[in-house]
Amino acid sequence: MNANLILLLITGALVGMISGYLGSFMVLKRMSLVGDALSHVALPGMAVALILNLNPMLGAFIALSLAVIGVWYLSEKSEIYPEALVGVFFTASLAIGILITPEPELLEALFGNFEKVGLIDAALIVFASIIIFTVISAISKKLILGIVSEDLAKVQGIKMKTINLIYLFLVGLVVALGVKFVGTLLMGALVVVPAVAAKNISGSIKSYQITSSLLGITSIVIGLLLSKSLNFSSGPIIVLVSISIFVLSYIFKRK
Repeated sequence: MNANLILLLITGALVGMISGYLGSFMVLKRMSLVGDALSHVALPGMAVALILNLNPMLGAFIALSLAVIGVWYLSEKSEIYPEALVGVFFTASLAIGILITPEPELLEALFGNFEKVGLIDAALIVFASIIIFTVISAISKKLILGIVSEDLAKVQGIKMKTINLIYLFLVGLVVALGVKFVGTLLMGALVVVPAVAAKNISGSIKSYQITSSLLGITSIVIGLLLSKSLNFSSGPIIVLVSISIFVLSYIFKRK
């Protein structure tokens, strides 16, 4: 196993871990469809970055940040549900992204290509992962309380609007980190599916979060190794591994 593959596996494991961890909150908040649709918003940002010869992850994060602010603001000021708002952003962004993404890079942007992950990308993933874990650890109890009862959280003086905005930013950041591994079309699955699988076999909130993170790591590491050996795009293989784990967790739960 060469050094480059080891680096890819380490950075991929980090992406899988933070995806699973953030996904555990998303499933509890019943926002799974939001997480899946939000990943598609990264495509036009990646397209613009590719046209300008910039890092696609940077373009993805900027596009996702704008979408997060827009969805959060409209959900607070409008009577439309966040799922519907994200659906609007999703369809518009996907259409625009497909139109403006340079054709040679379109498949990679949609389905991922882990071989394009370089040293700069790896450094960004490590740095961003530290930030995500630090921030989510600081707000996790408030998030859980808000999931149980937003009214109770407000009585405790917690500003849930701000907490929700911070959480959505973190989701946007982890999606941007994972687009080179899984692609914009499938990244949402890496956030949602390990968390759903973990929910089938966990008995407490703490074990649920840990299991979700471990299943995220397992999905991306096994997926990367299989895609390398089979010479397939990494995104579909990683997602299929993740779904296989979910099926096994469901069978185990039923038994």
